[in-house]
Amino acid sequence: MTMNSKDYYAIPKEDLEKNPEITIYTMNSTEGVFRTLAVEMIDAIDATPEGEPTVLILPVGPTGQYKYFVDEVNEENISLKNCWFINMDEYLNDNNTYIDIDSPLSFRGYMKREVYDKINPELLMPESQRIFPDPSDPEKVDYLLKKLGGADICIAGIGLDGHIAFNEPMPKMKLKKFMELPTRIVELSLETKLTNGLSEMGGAIDAMPKKAITLGMKQILASKKIRVGVFRDWHKAVLRHAAYGEMSPDFPATLLQKHMDAVIYSGDVSAELPFEEKV
Repeated sequence: MTMNSKDYYAIPKEDLEKNPEITIYTMNSTEGVFRTLAVEMIDAIDATPEGEPTVLILPVGPTGQYKYFVDEVNEENISLKNCWFINMDEYLNDNNTYIDIDSPLSFRGYMKREVYDKINPELLMPESQRIFPDPSDPEKVDYLLKKLGGADICIAGIGLDGHIAFNEPMPKMKLKKFMELPTRIVELSLETKLTNGLSEMGGAIDAMPKKAITLGMKQILASKKIRVGVFRDWHKAVLRHAAYGEMSPDFPATLLQKHMDAVIYSGDVSAELPFEEKV
C-alpha cells in the first residue's frame, strides 16, 4: 500500500510489518540484522545442489555480516569452492581505473582483508570466482551473471537517497528504462559523497572519489532473492520510503517492490519513528 511521505514517515515501529510493499522483519538489534544476513548467505550455499554454482551478489556496506559468515564457514568447514562472490561496486579514480586496493575506501581491499584472507584457504573459492565489475569492460560481469543463471541471492544496503549499489536517483528517466540499467561507470552524487565522506572519511568530503563502477538495477533485480539490511539512525526514513513509497527512479530502493522475493531486515534503531510531530 503506497502512501505519501507524510503518512509513511508516521508509521510506528509496531506497524511497520503490516502492509509494506517489501516484506520487513524487525530485529531486536543491529547485530541481529548482520547475523541474519550471514545466515541468508549460508542458507543460499546449503540450498545449492551438489556440483552446482552458488552465485552471491555482495556489498561492502553493510559489512557487519561478514564476521559471522567467516566464522560459520571456518567452524563448520563449509566449502566455498563452487561459490561465485560478485561484488556490486567499487570506487574509481578520475581516469576510470580502480582506486588503489590499499586505500581505506577500496571495496576490493576490504573483501580481501576481512573476508578472503580470514577464510581457511582449503575452503576458499579460486580467485577467478571473486569478482568485481571491471571499469575497462563493464559488460563482462553482466555476461558472467547471465552465463551463471543470475544470482541466487543479492545482499544489499540502501543509501540515504535510496541508492542500491551505486544506482543513484535518476528522476528524469522512465521507470522501465531505469530498471534495465546495466553495469556501468557512474558519477557519484553530492548526497553520496557527503554521506560516505562523513561515515568513512571523517568528514573529508573533498577526498572522496567522484566516480564508481556499479552493477545495474537489471542484474540486481534478476537475483532470485534480495535481502537488504538497514540499521542506521537515518535509515528510519529510508526504510519507510523504500517499503511504503511510490515506486520511482527518484528513490531506487522502491524498485525492490517489484521483486518476488525481497526482504528488508531492520535493526531496532532504524525501525523507530524518524521524527514526531510537535503538537
